[in-house]
Amino acid sequence: MRKIVFFIILVTVMFAAIFPYYLVGDFRYYSSQMKKFSSYEELKNFVKTSVQDYSQYLWERAPIGTLLGARTASSNVQTYSVPEYSTTNIQVEGVDEADIVKTDGEYIYVVSGNNVVILKAYPAENAEVLSKIELDGSLKGVFINEDRLVVFEDLSYYKISIKVYDVSDRTSPSLKRNETRDGYYLNSRMIGDYIYVVISQPLYHQENEVTLPKIYSNDEIKEISATEIYYVDVPSYSYALTTVVAINVQNDYQEPTDKPFLLGATSNMYVSLNNIYIISQRYERTLIYRMSIENNQIELVANGEVPGYVLNQFSMDEHAGYFRIATTTGHIARSFDEASSKNHIYVLDMDLDIVGRLEDLAQGEKIYSARFMGDRCYLVTFRKIDPLFVIDLKDPYAPEVLGQLKITGYSDYLHPYDENHVIGVGKETVAAEQGDFSWYQGVKISLFDVSDVENPKEIDKYEIGDRGTDSPVISDHKAFLFDKSRNLLVIPVSVAEIDEIKYPNGVPPNTFGDFVWQGAYVFDISLDRGLVLKGRITHLEDGSDLMKSSYYFSSPFSVKRSLYIDNVLYTISDKKIEMNSLEDLEQINEIELP
Repeated sequence: MRKIVFFIILVTVMFAAIFPYYLVGDFRYYSSQMKKFSSYEELKNFVKTSVQDYSQYLWERAPIGTLLGARTASSNVQTYSVPEYSTTNIQVEGVDEADIVKTDGEYIYVVSGNNVVILKAYPAENAEVLSKIELDGSLKGVFINEDRLVVFEDLSYYKISIKVYDVSDRTSPSLKRNETRDGYYLNSRMIGDYIYVVISQPLYHQENEVTLPKIYSNDEIKEISATEIYYVDVPSYSYALTTVVAINVQNDYQEPTDKPFLLGATSNMYVSLNNIYIISQRYERTLIYRMSIENNQIELVANGEVPGYVLNQFSMDEHAGYFRIATTTGHIARSFDEASSKNHIYVLDMDLDIVGRLEDLAQGEKIYSARFMGDRCYLVTFRKIDPLFVIDLKDPYAPEVLGQLKITGYSDYLHPYDENHVIGVGKETVAAEQGDFSWYQGVKISLFDVSDVENPKEIDKYEIGDRGTDSPVISDHKAFLFDKSRNLLVIPVSVAEIDEIKYPNGVPPNTFGDFVWQGAYVFDISLDRGLVLKGRITHLEDGSDLMKSSYYFSSPFSVKRSLYIDNVLYTISDKKIEMNSLEDLEQINEIELP
């Protein structure tokens, strides 16, 4: 009997010791070594067996709680003798991101519907459309690299086409390369002369067969072999074949590099100058894969995991040999007592092993925005008020909260103004009288002073419209134009306003306004004066039916992007480019897009 009791105690102690890892999941539970399939048969058997094992895997390892769906850079300025111009708002300097508008300071390249329109943009007085590339698929974005234009086209039959045009003659673009892959476009980056495209395709397993994707390069078709595919032995309810493609856009004779990896459903990515980090979500776990990149060389070199799920690319960062990531676990509920959500910061080394952690921040809230800046992280969580956390990451092994600011509203996007000041774009809120939540109101722009890290301050704010007002910046950082040297901030906004005459007893906080205006808000921003509205620019005609329609925000005349060349501000919609003086916003010219 003593032996039996001793054995039970021993097992209990051992189980208690490993239980936390058992709950959150750990690659080490299964083999974490990166492998290649030796044959097509091995690939088939792996997928079949792993999918069957997944339900047992979840039962044994899944943490308690319900996964919440995550919602879906300073502006680099290149200086030439003439002119100076703004470029796409990106996250990492030197790592360009595809967008629907690009400029090289003389020409503008615009995605408009199924077309790419090339315009002579400078000088503004002589602006004109030079050519139009007509395509069939859905256009995801473009890059411009000297005289090479890269276009990403999603085709209706689950293929992504990567087209490279010679635009040395802007009036007559010439197609030089057409690289098509099975799957759908996840994201892309450009470093130097190389573009890196991440393509994902569900791996279908039917009637004991696995469908392998194909490569369509000009007139040749090649099927990816099972023996080319890398994988990690972790079960999943479904698999996706994630392929990273590297293409030299300046050398038409260098063959592309295709590296296929069998992963779970790929949800996000972060790219530094030397690494691509691909994220796969499995229940409340984030699996991380690091791929080193150098020109056309791509190698899967490490994998790891952290608890929780990731909001977007700004929840991740690489700095001084460490990878940092912000996640949320648990779920939100109307009642605080029923909410289990918590927020965390993890620091991993280049082998993607966790070396530092800061856990259980803002219980009952979730992350709305994150921004890593050097040795700091700025984190916004929200439920009823907006805590802006200032987090110290100087010691990667011991991250700590330095200070926090609690104000109404929240920021969906954080952008560095300088080392000690941050711009936030999000929504103002009004706390509900009953229940532990708040009602979203209009768009709110905040300027935070974090020079005193223990006592961050909101030194200025600007509110636009009432409940129902929105901005693309909230979900797409590329719509944000900021230049500190010019004191310039521009964001597109759809404005909703409430007619207070209809509410003589006061406006309930859950009341939506009527849509009244869409266009670009242009601000003068500085530490001395804060946020000062210089003016507004719209492409919609006053009094038009579009202005009165609740659907006007989907109008082809809705401003989506802005940029500047020299002293001219260009605002871009699907149907028009308008040019205004940066001095007084007087209109200089406008071009209707075909």
